[in-house]
Amino acid sequence: MKITFKLFASLTDYLPVQARYSNVLELDIAPDATISQIIEPFGLPPKLVHLVLINGKYIEPEKRLTQTLVEGDVLAIWPPIAGG
Repeated sequence: MKITFKLFASLTDYLPVQARYSNVLELDIAPDATISQIIEPFGLPPKLVHLVLINGKYIEPEKRLTQTLVEGDVLAIWPPIAGG
């Protein structure tokens, strides 16, 4: 099953080199893969996985261990952002 995986800000460093400029990677995942299972191979430090969205909808931290996706979903992750 294919999904779109996006990492933003400093998290783009965890993408393969060829995907860092666009911050987008097409992934082929198992239909029962959870958010946590999808991001695990990328080695993202848990403290940097702050804002997790599926198709623009916020996914609470406690749901990331059980939430699965469907074909064509967009999984986007942002680190904590500071500034003003």
